[in-house]
Amino acid sequence: MSLVKYEVFSKVAELGSFTKTADFLGLTQSAVSHAIANLEKEFGFSLVQRSRSGITLTNEGHALLLNIRKVLHYDEQLHQEAAKITGLTKGTVRVGTFTSVSSKWLPEIINIMEIEFPNIRIELIEGDYFEIEKGILNGKIDCGFINVDHSNHFDIITLKKDRLLCIVSKQNALSQQKTIQLTQLVDVPFIMPTYGGYHEVKFLFENSQLQPNIRFGLMAEDSIKSMVAHDLGVSILPEMLLETLPSGCKAIPLAQDSYRVLGLATRFNLSPATKQFVEVTKRWIKEQ
Repeated sequence: MSLVKYEVFSKVAELGSFTKTADFLGLTQSAVSHAIANLEKEFGFSLVQRSRSGITLTNEGHALLLNIRKVLHYDEQLHQEAAKITGLTKGTVRVGTFTSVSSKWLPEIINIMEIEFPNIRIELIEGDYFEIEKGILNGKIDCGFINVDHSNHFDIITLKKDRLLCIVSKQNALSQQKTIQLTQLVDVPFIMPTYGGYHEVKFLFENSQLQPNIRFGLMAEDSIKSMVAHDLGVSILPEMLLETLPSGCKAIPLAQDSYRVLGLATRFNLSPATKQFVEVTKRWIKEQ
């Protein structure tokens, strides 16, 4: 059976659209539809459901997806190993990432990869910690940046301790303090970051058995900083996201040192291209 059909099915499952899959793979929409139809004929049951809202997998499609992605992964690994034997490292590395890593680390890491390994293609897939971990588990992602403290499912390389800081408006009385106690944030309006799954700000309050007075929940860090600058509440964000702040905003350390520990999670069986990405990332972090 042609692996192209597997690749088409995997990408349809990811994008939920024949049209988007065709654009991504450089195929016609008819070719995508034909590939799925052929797979369904060979397996003897439906793999996808079509509706106005897009394409979703049937229960049978979900049951096969993980194994199909495993086949694609090992096929990619086989070709990369063959390329390695001939002295040429090539292939695709799918990297799970989130805002602070995408903006602060990856541009330079990718530049190094392009210079040292021009035949390796880097594909970035953005999400929160939960989505990245899920992507590694289901084979959608080869490696991903996550919070080390809340994951034990993968090989993980610890990269950086990123301090958590409280951000307040310069109009707020708390802005005069050198440090801020977490208990001081319970009775003031708090803007809670709302990216999905586990995240360190929620855990910080839960671990201290404190309940913040949440005024807003926002996903975008720039929106949080803007709200704080206008004195609509206080918040806590990782230091990597606070190199630039609105003029009316101030970052203050917490009295109880708190961090998120960032790491690179990988599958247990790495392809040669992924190994190179991991080594370049470790080297770049060490040099900073």
